Amino acid sequence: MTGAMEAARLTQVDLGDHACLTFTDAEERLDLLAAFVRDGLRAGQRVLCWTDQLPPAALAAEFSARHVRGAAAGRRGQLTIASVEAALLGGRGSAAAMVEAVAAEVDEAARQGYTGLRLTADMSWATRPAGAEQLLGFETEMADLFSDGRLSLICQYDRDRFDAVTLAFAATAHTKTVAAQVYHDGPLLRICRQYSPTGVRVAGELDFRHQAVLEKALAESRRLDRHMSVNLSALSYIDAACATAIVQAAMRLPASRRMTVTCQGLVAKMLDLVGGRDTPRLRVVPGDDQR
Repeated sequence: MTGAMEAARLTQVDLGDHACLTFTDAEERLDLLAAFVRDGLRAGQRVLCWTDQLPPAALAAEFSARHVRGAAAGRRGQLTIASVEAALLGGRGSAAAMVEAVAAEVDEAARQGYTGLRLTADMSWATRPAGAEQLLGFETEMADLFSDGRLSLICQYDRDRFDAVTLAFAATAHTKTVAAQVYHDGPLLRICRQYSPTGVRVAGELDFRHQAVLEKALAESRRLDRHMSVNLSALSYIDAACATAIVQAAMRLPASRRMTVTCQGLVAKMLDLVGGRDTPRLRVVPGDDQR
């Protein structure tokens, strides 16, 4: 068992790290995974994604929509997306055998000349019969594989599928936890960092009472991101003050940069009313087209 868990930004998860991602928002999970995969491919690492809730083809499509160039990486063998059933569970009756399967993948990545193996696994398989006992052994025995700095692993836990006891165990079985940076999280509004494409995600209802925190999130994206992606696809309401704040943030961008806003009809209309249509560096697209 590992020691106390360290909170980490996604960019701080690298070889030698055993990290835990617990989530309730499926879109945020996919954003984080896409960034983890993208960064691994750029670093010249072998990348494996073991999926349970989504079929491999569907997960590949989600990555592609989030600007991960996985098709070429898949053709050359750098990226593999497979079901966790086939890759980890099939024919293996013990946690020790599952750990051996991961160790074999680490050795194979080294044999192929990669700088390391970056792996992410959907742990929802452990909610099936006999899964809880296997999960305990797997997470505990995995600790020995990280000592030589050849493996990084993010284990994904869906809070809607796991009980509080299992989630507490997960918190102690990993050295780091991964989560989106959150600027505001309330019953009616969530504003957080988006990682692929990079920018800001806003969901719920947004008005002048939260204009300051919105401007803070936009300012950080302006500082960090070459092009700003503002994802409002899950935003049902925005007032004129906050719509103006978004348009003004786009207006402040240099001519070589742009902001892409994804939103639904009523939000798009409000952006138009406050000058969005006449702002050259602002592009408003419907639905999820920005990803």
